Amino acid sequence: MSEKKKDPYEALRYKEFRSFLLARLLITIALSMQAVIIGYEIYELTNSKLLLGLIGLTEAIPAIGIALYGGYVADKSEKRNLLLISIAVYTLMCVALLLITHDSILQQLDKQVTIALIFSIIFLTGIARSFSGPASFGLSAQIIPKSVYQSAITWSSAAWQTGAILGPAIGGLFLGIFGISITFGIVILLLCIALYSLLKIEKKPILYVRKDETVFQSAIQGLHFVFNNKVILSCITLDLFAVLFGGAVALLPVYAKDILHVGAEGLGYLRAAQALGAIIILLLLAYYPIRKNAGLILLLAVFGFGVFIILFGISTSFYFSMFCLIMSGALDGISVSVRHTIIQLATPDEMRGRVSAVNSMFIGSSNEIGEFESGTTAQLMGTVPAVIFGGCMTCMIVIMTYFISPSVRKMELNSPLEEE
Repeated sequence: MSEKKKDPYEALRYKEFRSFLLARLLITIALSMQAVIIGYEIYELTNSKLLLGLIGLTEAIPAIGIALYGGYVADKSEKRNLLLISIAVYTLMCVALLLITHDSILQQLDKQVTIALIFSIIFLTGIARSFSGPASFGLSAQIIPKSVYQSAITWSSAAWQTGAILGPAIGGLFLGIFGISITFGIVILLLCIALYSLLKIEKKPILYVRKDETVFQSAIQGLHFVFNNKVILSCITLDLFAVLFGGAVALLPVYAKDILHVGAEGLGYLRAAQALGAIIILLLLAYYPIRKNAGLILLLAVFGFGVFIILFGISTSFYFSMFCLIMSGALDGISVSVRHTIIQLATPDEMRGRVSAVNSMFIGSSNEIGEFESGTTAQLMGTVPAVIFGGCMTCMIVIMTYFISPSVRKMELNSPLEEE
């Protein structure tokens, strides 16, 4: 039994998980490519930095707004089919973007109409995201045994981070070589392959327990569960503030151009640095999973993340800045692995969709909101003070959690999770 637990490939030995992992990788690459294309096209059409900042917010608003209902639907539905429907919607939205941005149609539409249509499609994508996240979270727990959760989460996170690196790079490269229409076509192809991969997973039983309650009461049960579970709440809060205050990604163009003086090429390296660090650490965790002192390691990882964000903020050396971003990404990878394992282990099967929805409300959309926060504080305080402020806030949240929630620092992943 002990040898099986040490097997770094234990999750990959399940055929359905391999299909799920491939789909997750392709979806991440496709949506990351799409984000690059949309940003490029919006800036080409408008030359507006404000609209660039509103792209993420437009997707985040519906993703947050109907997240609880999305979690409720995921719990009471067959999760594989719900995920298939969500990805199919992503694909249809991409087809719509391809048509709208095609030269023959673009010339016939008023510029304002084109922009409005693009933002409408982004909004609809956010709605689909509120269902796909909970469905994916619930499905991943049904295709592997509980003893393999940590290995599965490590590989799943590595797939996402790999896609987050490859997507923007491939999207930018193909956009420059082939143009917008062919690049959108490649995104659609990747999403279709992901759909085919998900079809290889058999339908799973619906574990939702029907009770005498309204849709609203059922939907907010996930919220009640999270707020009554101090371990999960503390972990989500930690990650929320780390992303919200420690997200320097939105300010990387400023660092590349005005502080580090490395131009567009250097910006590409800076954007990939955190994901690179996360991939390296997640692959190491596949071989050496965290079992003991998991809570303390989680706190130290988030604290270290804040420290390296501070160091990045004050750095004027490109290579040291790269090192800081890689290290912050690696520490964030540890945080993601531990936090996701905690949530999977502590969540009842019949509530996974709703708990995942709450998690996505606080974490999944915090990247976009964090970018908005970074831009606002940078405007008020200046770029370097804004990044330092964010890193300091992250460290302060860790210190507060250490004293307020003893169950987090005492938590182990090789024993049942206990609350205070």
